[in-house]
Amino acid sequence: MFKHEKIIPISIPTPFAIGDVNIYLVKGEALTLIDVGPKTEAASAMLKNSLAEHRLTLDDIDQVVLTHHHADHVGLLDEFPDSVKIIGHMYNEPYISQNPDFIKKQSAFFTYLFGQLGVPHHMISSRTVEQSYRLSCRRSLTQTVKENNQIDGLEGWTVLETPGHATSHIVLYHGKSERLIGGDLLLKTSSSNPLLEVPQQGENRPLPLLDYLASINRLSELPLEKIFPGHGGQITGIQELITRRLEKQQNRAEEVYGILSEKPHTAFSICQKLFPTVYEKQLFLTMSETVGQLDYLQACNRIISEEINGIYYYHLR
Repeated sequence: MFKHEKIIPISIPTPFAIGDVNIYLVKGEALTLIDVGPKTEAASAMLKNSLAEHRLTLDDIDQVVLTHHHADHVGLLDEFPDSVKIIGHMYNEPYISQNPDFIKKQSAFFTYLFGQLGVPHHMISSRTVEQSYRLSCRRSLTQTVKENNQIDGLEGWTVLETPGHATSHIVLYHGKSERLIGGDLLLKTSSSNPLLEVPQQGENRPLPLLDYLASINRLSELPLEKIFPGHGGQITGIQELITRRLEKQQNRAEEVYGILSEKPHTAFSICQKLFPTVYEKQLFLTMSETVGQLDYLQACNRIISEEINGIYYYHLR
């Protein structure tokens, strides 16, 4: 039993453009790790060495809480003993367990969706889905959490559902100290990417950018002094950063609106205009961004879409 809660940040290397991922060791009533890092030898060595500096091993961890299911946050779960509790939102489960039926559903969904969005057939590949699991894990949740839940061993921390970057995304809020363990909800030096996902309930796909905007707007309503983010430095000027992120998003939406003022476009043709040098190498990321802006403009009743021969074209209302 620890007399005083302590949050210890651990920086774990990743092979991704975002750079290191921050995970957090929380010494409270239980020894809790928030996220774990990707499944690489370098990440594994850093995690074990960092724990050793505190005279700890993986066997000493009581529970792991996942902010969301992306590989850079969950990959090393496979190295933990079966006795450790894995806690997170229910939407993590098919990703972290690599459920084969779910992966097939993902591949079929994105093949169909990207075709509707005007992506040429030769650019659509199931490898996009398969590669997203390359540095992930094969583990299952032992406990699910949702909005306003408390987690045993993390006294004073409340779960808030904050979808957008991922439908599985949660944060942990400590109202008394006005602190937040924020995953990838709000980052200091870069914008979080609201990513397209297959629907897990119902038939309608999630609207990640709209979810993301709602989630970061929630932060404005909280008494909040410090955020411990999933990447980059700790955040204190929270409202100012939120304002900058919202302004950047609005500017991008206006850029898309300007493109559509010329003539109707498919989502893919807009993506090519927005990201002319990178869309081929980062098709999924750039299409997620593009579709997010189109979803936003449609929600604002500024544009509409029309299906022609199975492909959607967007134009001004």
